[in-house]
Amino acid sequence: MSGVRPKKHLGQHFLTDLGVAENITKALSGHGDYQRVLEIGPGTGILTQFLLKQSAETWVVEVDKESVNYLEAHFSQLEGRIIAGDFLKINFIESIGSPLAIAGNFPYNISSQIFFRILDFRNDIPEVVCMIQKEVAERLASPPGNKTYGILSVLLQAYFDIEYLFTVKPGVFNPPPKVNSGVIRLKRNNVSQLSCDESLFKSVVKAGFQMRRKTLRNALKPINLPSELVDHPMLNLRAETLSVEDFVTLTNLISSCQKRA
Repeated sequence: MSGVRPKKHLGQHFLTDLGVAENITKALSGHGDYQRVLEIGPGTGILTQFLLKQSAETWVVEVDKESVNYLEAHFSQLEGRIIAGDFLKINFIESIGSPLAIAGNFPYNISSQIFFRILDFRNDIPEVVCMIQKEVAERLASPPGNKTYGILSVLLQAYFDIEYLFTVKPGVFNPPPKVNSGVIRLKRNNVSQLSCDESLFKSVVKAGFQMRRKTLRNALKPINLPSELVDHPMLNLRAETLSVEDFVTLTNLISSCQKRA
């Protein structure tokens, strides 16, 4: 209908439901606090049209040349604000400015990479509203103690408050994905910097979940756990039971022991 073919290698599933698109846009609750919104992977612009009505300055980033041509032809309001490139490789803050909200129907096959990129620019991004695979959306919003709670859950929740908003069925996409989708909202919290070595924190979280069925005593062996911590009661636990604050505490314990060594 639009003349743009969804491409499997790009993970494209174009949203076709105007109501869903409008609800995603309305979920940008903080739009009055910032002027710029960047949409990732606009495709044929079903979400873009609502963002343009709501946000003072809407930008899009699109890697598919066919989609870029379509947007240029149908959305004159986007003149000068279409970035033809890979979100994972560009410095979008340098190109657009800060603060910058993020929105979009993220390609499922690179959604985790997108979130890691968002973490890199977390202090410039006050809010993210996006649609991703339902299972991933639930994981990101999951609290400690849940089997879906994982690496990205902890790393994102350290800097963002995350809310699962609603579920979207496959039938409103072209082509329909094989799974349900979920819309989530991430709002930047007040943590400008964790009260620990953030690089070590990231290593501890990753190591803890890479062998999530094991206790932290065994899972953290790859990061050379200090010998004096081996009997610490926290190490009897599994990573999935620890909150962000618990991981900060554990990181500080490891860091202080390493400094004394």
